[in-house]
Formats: sequence, C-alpha cells, structure tokens
Amino acid sequence: MLAIHSADEEDNCHVIDVRGLKCPLPVLKTAKEIASLPPGIRVVVLATDPMAAIDIPHLCNERGHRFLGRRDDEGVSRYEIETGG
Repeated sequence: MLAIHSADEEDNCHVIDVRGLKCPLPVLKTAKEIASLPPGIRVVVLATDPMAAIDIPHLCNERGHRFLGRRDDEGVSRYEIETGG
C-alpha cells in the first residue's frame, strides 16, 4: 500500500512509504516527493523492492541529495536521505 506525505514525528523526518511497489515505482515516487522538499530535510524511504538498493543511492548521487545509509528489517529496507539543493 502506498502512503506518501506522512510525517514521522518520533524521528522528526519526512517518511515516504513505497512498500509493495515494484521497480521503477519506488524511485520514481521518491524522486517526485523529494523534489517538493527544501534542502536539508531528513527523509526516510521505506521500500520492499530489492532494486531500491541500487536506485535510491543512484537517485541521490544524480540529484545532489546526501545518502545517509540503509537498514534492513524483516523484509523492509529503510533508506535515509538528506535533501540537497
């Protein structure tokens, strides 16, 4: 299920939930969402598609965002990004 535009109050970051979507939708939805944010915002992307492991860091590199890392937990990958300008 896709739920974008949610805020994670506990972590004080912007959450983009693309779990259940298949390539290329996770990176496309992430790119669209990040484009609407100002620089310096911490973003968490939740994804289940294995290709996101390649696509999300590549998106950051190509668009000037800072890729902070990835954690996996029970089939869900959590990608942390800081938006660039």
